[in-house]
Amino acid sequence: MPRQLFVTTALPYANARSHIGHVMEYTQADIWVRFQRLMGHEVHFVCADDAHGAPIMIAAEKAGISPQDFVAQIAASRKPILDGFLISFDHWHSTDAPENHALSQAIYRELKAAGLIDIRPIEQFFDPAKGMFLPDRFIKGECPRCGAKDQYGDNCENCGAVYAPTEVKNPYSVLSGATPELRVSDHHFFRLSDPRCKDFLERWTHGVDRDGRARLQPEVLNKIKEWFTVDEEGKGGLGDWDISRDAPYFGIEIPDAPGKYFYVWLDAPVGYLASLAAHFAKTGKDMDAFLADPATEQVHFIGKDITYFHTLFWPAMLHFSGRKTPDQVYVHGFLTVKEEKMSKSRGTGIDPGRYLELGLEAEWLRYYLAAKLNDRVEDLDFNPEDFISRVNSDLVGKYINIASRAAGFVAKRFDGVLAADLGAEGEAVIARLQAAATSLAGLYDGREFGKAVREVMALADVVNEYVDAHKPWELAKLADKQLELHQACSTCIEAFRLLTLYLKPVLPQLSAKVEGFLQVAPLTWADAATRLGAHRISAFQHLMQRVTTEQVEALFTRPEPLAPIPGGEHNVSAPKVSAQGAALPPEGDGLALGRPGGEPIAPEITIDDFVKPDLRIAKIVKAERVEGSTKLLRLTLDAGEGRTRNVFSGIAGAYKPEDLEGKLTVLVANLAPRKMKFGVSEGMVLAASHADEKANPGVFVLEPHPGAQPGMRIR
Repeated sequence: MPRQLFVTTALPYANARSHIGHVMEYTQADIWVRFQRLMGHEVHFVCADDAHGAPIMIAAEKAGISPQDFVAQIAASRKPILDGFLISFDHWHSTDAPENHALSQAIYRELKAAGLIDIRPIEQFFDPAKGMFLPDRFIKGECPRCGAKDQYGDNCENCGAVYAPTEVKNPYSVLSGATPELRVSDHHFFRLSDPRCKDFLERWTHGVDRDGRARLQPEVLNKIKEWFTVDEEGKGGLGDWDISRDAPYFGIEIPDAPGKYFYVWLDAPVGYLASLAAHFAKTGKDMDAFLADPATEQVHFIGKDITYFHTLFWPAMLHFSGRKTPDQVYVHGFLTVKEEKMSKSRGTGIDPGRYLELGLEAEWLRYYLAAKLNDRVEDLDFNPEDFISRVNSDLVGKYINIASRAAGFVAKRFDGVLAADLGAEGEAVIARLQAAATSLAGLYDGREFGKAVREVMALADVVNEYVDAHKPWELAKLADKQLELHQACSTCIEAFRLLTLYLKPVLPQLSAKVEGFLQVAPLTWADAATRLGAHRISAFQHLMQRVTTEQVEALFTRPEPLAPIPGGEHNVSAPKVSAQGAALPPEGDGLALGRPGGEPIAPEITIDDFVKPDLRIAKIVKAERVEGSTKLLRLTLDAGEGRTRNVFSGIAGAYKPEDLEGKLTVLVANLAPRKMKFGVSEGMVLAASHADEKANPGVFVLEPHPGAQPGMRIR
């Protein structure tokens, strides 16, 4: 029976652009979501910017713009990252949207009606110069334990002590430098200490979903037990939650409480429901009916640092306001780089925008993360050497190589048509791969992506052993072995289709290319039980580059800092827009604005200038290294002229000759012949590269889509 799933990731706080930790979480959830869709389940995958709070208000004030405009700038930088890493959200919203205001206020009223809201006076620091109460992180002073200066109002970075702001010695406001004053203000509290909340949360945290799976991971449940525990002195246990803040504050007003606003952590998770409401408003679906349906599953993917809010406050808020509670809260660890916590100042972080700008393929990282992700709350480490090895060995060497070793023979010897009968050994290989579908489905559903990837690569090893045993390249030389050649190559293509299906949640873009090559409809999990049979495939085209050490090293090469501005700060300006009016990420986000590929667009030309070069489709008949040159390859090209051309191309550092043979490319056909040391070059092959080849290495030969024929002109 198809499942109904409402899936979210944690809302990123809108005071900074997306970092690689966000990408890891989005990727984990996206792989799971894509698998569920492949199974035929109904999935609604949403998220939003967490747009409220004092830090955003203060940052906007420093920038000289409104909080709304500040958030809009940050929001504009999300889409290139989400699209760049192939994250398939159905909708992206904002907690400052009308839906969230209405839902947050409604939930508050329902909690108040249930007798779970208290109003009581509290004493807190007030900045007389700024005219506002100060969040703990905006107070500094001397640590009450070790005496270290310039420590935050809630904890000491020198000795690790945790304390109340009122304990800090010689406190001062980070915003103004003024000495804060203690003032009393009425605050609103959610009574999490109420016996009703405690009883419910003990049941909910230890509960299971409709399929009998534990709602929380064992590590999470163990941590939660600590939060319930009361010591011999009566300390600990669930405490009431301060859900209000005083004006001035950028947030949602508390009903019937002038000058009071919801603390950002109350309205932030409500943003999940608000985003779903906005999504359903576009599609015409009834959210209330959807959430009321017992078949609907609500699933959250979050980091371990926000477990407290998502496993205590959030389910209690939902339950006692009469709403559906989460079926699963999946918690993951942090992402480290070279076994270090990410830090921009130490250069140990990875800027996802820069990753994309450098031309590193999104699916390289998706695969690498998948290979390390599991269902436990464990930190993951990005190791550059391991990254290069996994991509080149697994994806290119094991998986893609299967198709590249067989497709050419199918095209040349059998008119692109696969054999219906694979022979006994071929049938056994395919049966083995098909039998793995059930176990792989269980691994994907259980978020054991690392185990799933390892199992797929083990299957790829089986296929490659079959190839090595049958040696299609040897069979091709023997006239009486054409049947065996046909069966061997067809087995490889059938296996390649199955491996592609099993990797599709991780590699959606590559899978789409393979579906085009195979000339099949988008693959679903049910297709694991089918065969291609006597099916015609298209010409094989290059699917994925190998990653180079230089590319990865460039990722950790810090770009030149921006020139200093008088006054010492860079201004935050309004977001830039493209010619089409689409918001673009701000400068320095890793995406080079106005200088695509590291250089500005050339001066304008007319159509008359454009038609002067005669660009033709050409087939690379042969490629070979040039003795005496480390940069050049000698290409023999068929441009449909009834003869071949000799062209020298400086791409030896980027391609192996054998990887180019049989591929289509683009030739400048009317370029005057050039006499070189190694012979005459009769044209030029088009390729792309970044202007700064040291920082952004790589040369990429243009490849036309399948269906183009040698001699066709590019218009």
